[in-house]
Amino acid sequence: MSYFDDLARLDTAVALVCEDGRALTYSAVAAAADAFARHLPARGLVFLLSGNCPEAVLGYIGCLRMRAPAALFSTGLHRSFLAALLAAYRPPCIWLPRSRAGEIQGATEIYRLNDYVLLRTGFSPLPAHEQLALLMTTSGSTGSPKLVRLSYGNLAANTAAIAEYLRIEPDDRALTSLPMHYVYGLSVINSHLHAGASVVLTDASLAEKRFWSLIEEHRVTSLAGVPYTYEILKKLRWQRMNIASLRTLTQAGGKLHPGMVREFALACQEKNIRFYVMYGAAEATARMAYLPPELAADNPSSIGIPIPGGELWVEDDRGCLIREPGGTGRLFYRGPNVSMGYADRGEDLTLGDERGGILDTGDLAQRDEQSLFSIVGRRSRFVKLFGNRVNLEEVEQIVRSSGIECACGGDDAALRIYITDTSRRREALSVVQQMTRLHPCVLRVIELERIPRNSFGKIAYAELP
Repeated sequence: MSYFDDLARLDTAVALVCEDGRALTYSAVAAAADAFARHLPARGLVFLLSGNCPEAVLGYIGCLRMRAPAALFSTGLHRSFLAALLAAYRPPCIWLPRSRAGEIQGATEIYRLNDYVLLRTGFSPLPAHEQLALLMTTSGSTGSPKLVRLSYGNLAANTAAIAEYLRIEPDDRALTSLPMHYVYGLSVINSHLHAGASVVLTDASLAEKRFWSLIEEHRVTSLAGVPYTYEILKKLRWQRMNIASLRTLTQAGGKLHPGMVREFALACQEKNIRFYVMYGAAEATARMAYLPPELAADNPSSIGIPIPGGELWVEDDRGCLIREPGGTGRLFYRGPNVSMGYADRGEDLTLGDERGGILDTGDLAQRDEQSLFSIVGRRSRFVKLFGNRVNLEEVEQIVRSSGIECACGGDDAALRIYITDTSRRREALSVVQQMTRLHPCVLRVIELERIPRNSFGKIAYAELP
């Protein structure tokens, strides 16, 4: 039985803490989620535009309890992308902030909770596989209709594994420092509720005073962050802060510089805080590996060991297992949290498990003498920025659709947009920023005389500066 089916077992224990100080017990969460779920069609897909607020969490849990597949998106999803997703998946219901309800033409309001409304779109429910629980984005914020199909079993397995290796206890209290529609942010909510702990809900950023006020007021015990989070913490001179309640820090969503890993690992040792470096993907529900805190300072380039119930290995180009430490090859993962596959449209909701519990991560890795794994490269054209995985091919298409010749490259520090028309520099930057919602600080526009191409006319990415 998954945690969301047995919420009442904890009765009066606090599950959710709102920014205004309201506390919702596990029983209250169950009751409110069920009140929402009564308005859903059986097994009908529900779109959730999810902010870090109680209404979004209650809608999500209501879908899980009702066995209605849910697709989670940002409340800031560009309206053109939302329209395209609605056309592709045709969900009969959408749960979203009331301020965006006017964008859903011809919809009817059937339920309201505070500033959220449930709309009936007019689409008839499409058939869905009995194990399909969630659809999650995998291409960052570029609006791709390609979504990851997660089962109830995937969700249960990864949630339990994370709660186990992070040693989450009922007296723990997490703060939503990451968005709920992002698999890492959602895993924080799932794992803490699984353990009978509490979650403090906020959309505040680290740069806001109220973020730190909430930590102090509610005695938050754990924070989760992507590499950019830790860059901000360093600038804020986090080591000098005295946060007495804090006992766990976690990092995922891209590779943190080894020097930063060592710096935070040593600082956390001094403060008696557990610092976990982790590795994962939406295709694996969330997590695949973690680096035990006691090993972080001496192994700052490592992603660590497989999560409980999982297995990692490295293969060469011929598909043979690399047994010797130090050999570089393709990284594979096996576990019950490996997703069922992808969906591109509503008709794909009926698809079953296409992966059989095995995931080709798309990364190149090595295993050392301690059986710790390290990522040394990426085989596919993705970068991770602020924890979002951004498809470089999609960004190129966005820029080219504006009539600007371009090529895209980058790493986990910046997205680089190469153009040949210097007069359209600002336009290219504006298009990418608007459509991806990435902060301008990670966008670089580079002017070239020509885009390098090979003899087949394809872009020679290796020749880009």
